[in-house]
Amino acid sequence: MNRTGRNKDKDMPSALIEIGLPVALIFIMAGVGLSLKPADFQRVYLQPKSFFIGALCQLILLPLLAMAVIAVTGLTGELAIGLFILALCPGGTTSNLYSYLAKGDVGLSVSLTAVIGFITPFSLPFLAAWAIGYYGQNNTLIEFPIFKAWLQLIVVGVLPVLVGMAINVRWPGFAKTASPYTSWFSVAVLLLVIISICFKLGDKLVSYLVLAGPSVITLNLISMLVGFVVAHTLLHCTTQTRTITLEVGLQNGTLALLVTTGLLGNEVMSIAPSIYSLFMFISAGLFTAWVIKGPSMSSSG
Repeated sequence: MNRTGRNKDKDMPSALIEIGLPVALIFIMAGVGLSLKPADFQRVYLQPKSFFIGALCQLILLPLLAMAVIAVTGLTGELAIGLFILALCPGGTTSNLYSYLAKGDVGLSVSLTAVIGFITPFSLPFLAAWAIGYYGQNNTLIEFPIFKAWLQLIVVGVLPVLVGMAINVRWPGFAKTASPYTSWFSVAVLLLVIISICFKLGDKLVSYLVLAGPSVITLNLISMLVGFVVAHTLLHCTTQTRTITLEVGLQNGTLALLVTTGLLGNEVMSIAPSIYSLFMFISAGLFTAWVIKGPSMSSSG
């Protein structure tokens, strides 16, 4: 896999990548802001144990699991880099929606999404740069623009949340009505990008799917299982266990693709985030159905 940088002859549609993905991410994060209230941040102080367990699972445990899966499955090069970058992108409004559907602790989900969303622009550029240096192969030369990445993540990941919060304070009725539409728009753009990536890879698509697919599915299932076990063991609370399981398993595929395609222009790196973005809806849906129909795990505390 020696495809690096931007290839003008085989570049993905520039309007979709350079405009569509950032706009989609702005809508995602604005949707997070539209659902936020000051009380959501107070949870960090009022219920610190559940918040910090969830945060540690997302910020530390998930990247470590990604490294373990990459090592065990033998994933290499740009495919490994793409999977690790995906693990650095915690879920947005999707995890909040699934927490609601699974009768989880929606307040905890929103708090995790909000606070970790502010942390990600500072952690992702440096960890992604490390992954490129660590997993990159000798015949590839990929430079990661750390400052540009940080600046873009602030613009598309932090400022929209603040704007959404301001709208929610000033016009709460409009915020409640508009929030679902932001999610649907971002999902539509994400699917268009994934389709574009599939067409660009052409005949190589199947081979890349075979190489990356098992690792991606393994990471998703193991992360949800470990998140479930950790939360259930330490919190003994059904609703919070459901939420942390979903928070760990659902990632922000739009953000990952913004990095792999928008910043790096590398469709091979985009394979793992694309597969994960599709499969996570299946696993999260099955988990939600199981917890709704199955017996209660413990006290809903």
